[in-house]
Amino acid sequence: METALLGSFLSAMATVLGAVPILFVRRLSERWKDILVAFTAGIMVSASTFGLMPQAINESGIIALTLGLITGVLMLDLIEKNIPHIDVENKPGFANMDSKALLVMIALFIHNIPEGLSTGFSYASEESSLGPMVAIAIGAQNMPEGLILAVFMMNSKSTRGKALGVAALTGLMEMISAVIGYFAASSLEHAVGYGLAFAAGAMLFIVYKELIPESHGHGYERPSTYSFIFGLLAMVYITQFFG
Repeated sequence: METALLGSFLSAMATVLGAVPILFVRRLSERWKDILVAFTAGIMVSASTFGLMPQAINESGIIALTLGLITGVLMLDLIEKNIPHIDVENKPGFANMDSKALLVMIALFIHNIPEGLSTGFSYASEESSLGPMVAIAIGAQNMPEGLILAVFMMNSKSTRGKALGVAALTGLMEMISAVIGYFAASSLEHAVGYGLAFAAGAMLFIVYKELIPESHGHGYERPSTYSFIFGLLAMVYITQFFG
């Protein structure tokens, strides 16, 4: 349990770590933003394909994998359709941060729930290396997300302290949902495979729906593609290390 708490905490607080550069830099170039997002996408695809999905089959079988993965995709799809999503480039209506702050914070909290559940389910698995691997994958995704969020808030004339505070609060919600996922999976052992498959589906939806399009929309497709491959390889090495 202590390991799960530590892993989920570090994964969640990666959002804050990603936001730290705004203490020194007010603007992130499109090129580097795309490269970071693509690297994150590679990490998440690797974690889903080589970690979560095989372990889901081992835990509960191919039917559980299918049902859990589809449920993860549908859940993220439902969230995307009904919860406002921050898009730095295409949502100028959010420029007035003060009038929209509460709505944006609630949206981010809800978006982070499936990620936290993914971490919790992974730590509850019988495969001891899976929890740290997924925590690293989610944390890697949280870092550029935290940076983009912080830059967005700074552009909205928020203070640096407020930007870091919002990043910390969104990370806290992810940690809470990770604890819930861990205890739910620990109490219902037969559900662990479904939970791992759910995590894989959620990750793959985020990658294909959000990260890849975002990394290929500003003319830096080639460096983003290489960054994706390096991210995938990085997680393969991490898998080997923990395995």
